[in-house]
Amino acid sequence: MIQVGLISRIAIFAALIYVLSWGTVFLPNVNLIFFVVFTAGLIWGIVPGVLVGGIGMGLWTTFHPYGPAMPPIMIAQVIGASAGGVVGGLYARTNWPDLSPIRRTIELVLLASACTILCYLPVTFIDAWLFQPFWPRFISGLAWVGISLASNVLIFPLLFPVTRRLYQMERKRR
Repeated sequence: MIQVGLISRIAIFAALIYVLSWGTVFLPNVNLIFFVVFTAGLIWGIVPGVLVGGIGMGLWTTFHPYGPAMPPIMIAQVIGASAGGVVGGLYARTNWPDLSPIRRTIELVLLASACTILCYLPVTFIDAWLFQPFWPRFISGLAWVGISLASNVLIFPLLFPVTRRLYQMERKRR
């Protein structure tokens, strides 16, 4: 059962996704969504991480400044963003606090890549399926995935000290 305090944290992180997305709206495919969802999964577990990703992306894709996404794309975005919570939750089960900074940075680059690919692969697939011709549309969509991948590979290691601090604060609280 989810505690009241955890529900409020999930709500705050989901709202954070929406607000931070507004802040990066003019930087196509550069955003902090993946990092926030990954952090929620790492700190609170898979289910809270998935909820943060699903609610946060659901808000963003529904109330996007350029209009809401089509339902199939919206569903793919929500599922894809939620995958970062799974990645973070699984990473929490490793010995990440004991890793050397270099090893942790390498792992964070790989985790950023996984979160990005798990989100954009279904979105790109659905987009290509809807708007045809499939392969040209899918391949051209991968360029946008590349932008997000490059930004996340930088964002995850740079902002991870914030995650580590939140993790330590949550452990002390329990």
